[in-house]
Amino acid sequence: MSAYRISDAARLLGVSDDTIRRWVDQGVLPTTGSTPTEIPGEALAARAVAQAGAAPDPTDVLSSARNRFVGLVTRIQADTVMAQVDIQAGPHRVVSLMSAEAVRDLGLEVGSLAVAVVKATTVIVETPRS
Repeated sequence: MSAYRISDAARLLGVSDDTIRRWVDQGVLPTTGSTPTEIPGEALAARAVAQAGAAPDPTDVLSSARNRFVGLVTRIQADTVMAQVDIQAGPHRVVSLMSAEAVRDLGLEVGSLAVAVVKATTVIVETPRS
């Protein structure tokens, strides 16, 4: 399962490190119990969706250089051949249809970090290089 350090979680959700720590202290976000503190990817994905749904200000939009959206996988619907992958990138929900094989090859799961690359009407999903 994917897990993210506080600074990475803050960057992905567009909030400060202190906000993440406060949410952990308030029980809004769980931790893995590891040191340094890490947030489970699935919980972070759920918070990203909730936060995006609660953001009513349409002028508060993240810009994307070269149409690349870094975000968290929030949902995967797959059958034997095809899959739908939802990525929450700040306030933006990006949906990609791809082969189920590609989902497996990329190791995508709810809570994992992914990059949606938008080219015309095509969305390409990559995983960030470590």
